[in-house]
Amino acid sequence: MEVTDIKIRLVSQKEQLRAFATVVFDSVLVVHNIKIVSTGDKLIIAMPSRQVHNGEYKDIVHPITSSFRNLLSQKVIEAYTKELESVQGS
Repeated sequence: MEVTDIKIRLVSQKEQLRAFATVVFDSVLVVHNIKIVSTGDKLIIAMPSRQVHNGEYKDIVHPITSSFRNLLSQKVIEAYTKELESVQGS
């Protein structure tokens, strides 16, 4: 599975939630609302989730393997960094 497009929607640079990503896979599947979150010293991604009846949040979609999660995280954070640089350079 290949990431064929990533769109970044910046939110805030002062809060933990920095942006949302929309990722297209193989030009046939799209996943919206992947969160880009600052943990203080690094950025991580959080997959789209929903709250269930007991108050917990469950991912709607998520990578099965750690290698794919690492690849997806790397690509989303790279796209975020580029978008942030282009906005700050304007």
